[in-house]
Amino acid sequence: MRRLELPTLLADGSFSVLAADAAGIPRKRTRAQDLITVSRGIRIPAGSSAQGAAALRAYCQLDACTVLCHLTAARIWRVGLPAWADGDWRVHLARPRGGSIPKRVNVAGHRLALKPGDVVMLDGVRVTSPERTFLDLAATLPLDDLVAAGDSLVSEHGPEFPSPRAALSSIEALTRMLLQHPGARNIRRGRDALGFVRVGADSPPETHLRLAVVRGGLPEPQLNFVVWGPTGAPELWPDAAYPAFGVALQYDGVHHGEPGQHLRDIGRARTTDRLGWVEVRVSKEDLTGERPAAVGRVRRALLSRGWTPR
Repeated sequence: MRRLELPTLLADGSFSVLAADAAGIPRKRTRAQDLITVSRGIRIPAGSSAQGAAALRAYCQLDACTVLCHLTAARIWRVGLPAWADGDWRVHLARPRGGSIPKRVNVAGHRLALKPGDVVMLDGVRVTSPERTFLDLAATLPLDDLVAAGDSLVSEHGPEFPSPRAALSSIEALTRMLLQHPGARNIRRGRDALGFVRVGADSPPETHLRLAVVRGGLPEPQLNFVVWGPTGAPELWPDAAYPAFGVALQYDGVHHGEPGQHLRDIGRARTTDRLGWVEVRVSKEDLTGERPAAVGRVRRALLSRGWTPR
């Protein structure tokens, strides 16, 4: 006998048995072998490729108030997180203050004082807003990682960039969120981090590079800077820049091991030289330790271009 076909809302991600009931699906169908039981009352089609909110939809179908939060919400919003966070693949769920803490296998439960606007709907799933997620991450992430998370939320690039990008939030919106929750856990860390958040960093290492050079006594580099060529077209988009001295900073990440990237790096270096700039390429190793090597390299480049320490 042919199995009853699931409606799209259930077939494209995880779903709760309660949601199946509401869709008119018999309980017997939810026990079929083509469905995997993820947790009590939660199913997902075998072989499902669902990611993000769709993969976790069922957890918000168990009641009317549970919301995805903390690291789980951060991943859904694609916030830049430290590498160690990859080891925490628990589903972070919260209920409002006064309710019970969610308790399930592979679930990290929370109780949060949620205000209007703290929760939004994304792909049919209740999730903390980008701003509320930043606030909650203040209780989990060290200062520099929290700055990187904030940078990723406000990062944007205009049409003059090869890959234009719209920001998920703004420094003003993050500020308003912190003001609305003055008694939140680790609110001071959130405020401290927000003071370092800037628009234009695409990845946590770029944030850490900026923080390292500033703490090393160097001027703060400019982000979102475009170097225009003699014909009036944009030709260079450094990760960070010192326009007054013609110094461009570039972080070489994991993608620099991809096929063809080496040739693109050579081409960019030649363009940098042709436009009269000097390039400082920084790797992961250059950002380690109490005195990151990147600081010395940037300092030497600035001195060579006429910068005078104060």
